[in-house]
Formats: sequence, structure tokens, C-alpha cells
Amino acid sequence: MSLNYIWSGFFLVGFAAAFAQWIFLGDTEIFKRIIDGTFDSAKSGVMDIALPLAGVMTLWLGIMNIGEKAGVVDLLARVIAPFFSRIFPDVPKNHPATGHMVMNFSANLLGLDNAATPFGLKAMESLQTLNPNKDEASNAQIMFLVLHTSGLTLIPLAIMAQRSILGAADPSDIFIPCMIATYVATLVGIIAVSIRQRINLLNRVVLSWLGGMTAAIAGMIFYFTQYLSKEEIELVSKVVSNLVLMLVIATFIIGALRRKVNVYEAFIEGAKGGIQTSLTVIPYLVGMLVAISVIRNAGVFGFVVEGFNWFFSLLGINTDFVPALPTAMMKPLSGSGSKAMMIDAMKTYGVDSFVGRLACVFQGSADTTFYIVALYFGSVGIRKTRYAISCGLIADFAGVVAAIFVAYLFFH
Repeated sequence: MSLNYIWSGFFLVGFAAAFAQWIFLGDTEIFKRIIDGTFDSAKSGVMDIALPLAGVMTLWLGIMNIGEKAGVVDLLARVIAPFFSRIFPDVPKNHPATGHMVMNFSANLLGLDNAATPFGLKAMESLQTLNPNKDEASNAQIMFLVLHTSGLTLIPLAIMAQRSILGAADPSDIFIPCMIATYVATLVGIIAVSIRQRINLLNRVVLSWLGGMTAAIAGMIFYFTQYLSKEEIELVSKVVSNLVLMLVIATFIIGALRRKVNVYEAFIEGAKGGIQTSLTVIPYLVGMLVAISVIRNAGVFGFVVEGFNWFFSLLGINTDFVPALPTAMMKPLSGSGSKAMMIDAMKTYGVDSFVGRLACVFQGSADTTFYIVALYFGSVGIRKTRYAISCGLIADFAGVVAAIFVAYLFFH
């Protein structure tokens, strides 16, 4: 029901903002921009997202099926089962969904979006088999989605590459702030969902895993900053990300061959679901992207930013961060939209300016909550999202606040 009100609100708020600009500001082009934007977004949802996704889904669902028959996915599930059994208490031990979620989170950690999405959709499909109410999100599906929308990424390779293209003196200087912000978002997301689901996080297993992950991230930050140059950081990031992906494919194939599995037939068997999944999500994607386009083209973001600027100035708070807020506001709605906002901030204020760097940290601090809800829940026909969006936005907000603090700490 919450998605119903949010989706409707995007259109109604967009119309109200456009109507006000027509009446009071004399902007006679505002309605044309909005309608043109709806057509562009509808086309983009099919041609630029759903159809390319069909190819990616076909490839990676085939690879995933090889991994399942090789027993690798099951092995991953057993390794992480002690932790996942605490935060996903409704998922049986060694259920295939655990392995699928591990693959999704691993791809996200390395910034491998093309691989993460098929793994994530497969995980949602596996969790749906455990869902007694097929049109309503289960507790496990909500926890998985919120963890995914928190956008935990160790290596923000795409952001570093964009900074390099625009001539940043040190493209990798946002690496540590991004890691800190996205980790805060993930922890807050886990806590928010656990509170709603009454999951006890204060036990030895959960604290050990979270402590271990925190130590690992801190150790990596220390190593990167103390022993690697900025060029070496970029090189390591690029090589490790793609090397790990190739190792996954090679490991799946070798494991399957050892079990005397017909690898090619296993690939074809798994790949067959790729196109169907992509077709299933088209209505959900188009509906959400068009609604987002309305709110964006109606100029609502500009009004909100001005309001924030006035509010924080009134409180006597430094407002240097406000010009970067459009990136943070767009991120839960649209990945491509927030990327455009980030690039615009770097071009307008300077790639190495405080605003330019903060926009990059915003981009790396969370993921596209509304897009992910539409894509992942839409792929299995879930219409009642319960508290998934609210918890996802809480995680996003935590990431934004953390991004502002670390940006002031590192760059101001």
C-alpha cells in the first residue's frame, strides 16, 4: 500500500509543482517537459534497461545454474549460514536462497552491477518459494532488499573512473569516504529491519561477523592508504573486480566438470529464464521510471534544495553541502539520474571542489531504493511492499548523513 501512495504522490506533487510554475512563474514549457520526460522514461525502461537486462540475465542465470550443479553455491551457503540464520531466521539452513544472496552481495561489494542484478533476482525468486503470501513481501525478502538498497560497495570503481575522466587530481580520494558512508548505511539498514522483525542482533555470532567485517574494511582502508599510491589503488580495484568475476566463472565450470555435469546444457537450462524475468519486470520498471521522471522534470528537487538552504541557514549551520544534495535526493529514485546530478555538480563546482567530491560520496553511499523495489519485487509479482521502502530510505538517509560528516572530515 505504501508504494501505491508514493507512486501516486510523485504524479500529484509533480503536477502541483508544474501548475504553480505555470501560474506564478509563467513557465509555459513545463508541461511539455514533463510529458516528453514520461515518453523518454517509458522508452528507456524498455530499450535501455529491460532489453539489455535480458541479455545479462540470460548469461548470469546460466552461469548460476552451473554453480548450483557444481555445488559451489551450496558451499557458500554453508559457510555463511551461521550469520544468515540469525538475520534471516525464516530461511531454512542450507536453502539455495542463501547462496544466491551471498553471490549478490559479493558482486555488489566489488561494484559489479551487471553480475549483481541477476544474482539478486535469482535470490528473490528463491526467497519467493518460501513466501506463504505470494503478493506480499516476506520478512526475509524485506531484509534482503534493504541490505541490497544500502549499496554496500568496497570499490566504487565507476565513480573513480568518472572523476578521472573529468580530470580529478586524485580520482581515488573518495574511496575511503564512500566505503565509510555505505557501510554506515548497511549497518543502519540491518538494525532498522531487525527492530521491525524483532531479530536479536546482540548475540555472539552476529557480533562476530559484523566485527569481522568492520575489521576487514578497516584493514583494507589502512593498507590502501598506507601502502598504495592513487594509481595503484585504481589499478588494484580494476584488476581485482574483474579477476574475481572470472574466477567465479572458472570455479563454477571446473566444479561442474569434476561432478561430470554437462556444463553447456546446464548453462542453457539456467539461461532460459533470463528473457522471461526481464519481460516480467517491464510494467513495474516503466511505472516507477515514469513517476520519477515527472517529479524530476517538474523541478521539485530545485524547490526542496532551496528549502534546505533556507532552513539550515536559519539554524546557523554551514550550508556548503547543500548544492550537492540533488545527487543524494535522486539516488534512491534513479541511478542514471543521480549519476547525471553527480557529473553536473563536478562540472559546475569543480571536480576537486568540496561539492564535487561530496556528490561523489553521495553517489557511492547508497543504492536506488525505488528502482530496486520495482525491479526485485516486480520480478516475483509482489505488490504489497510492507515496510521495505521505509527501512530502505532509513538506510539511505543514514548513508547521506554519514557522507556529509566524512566529507567535512576529509575535504572541508
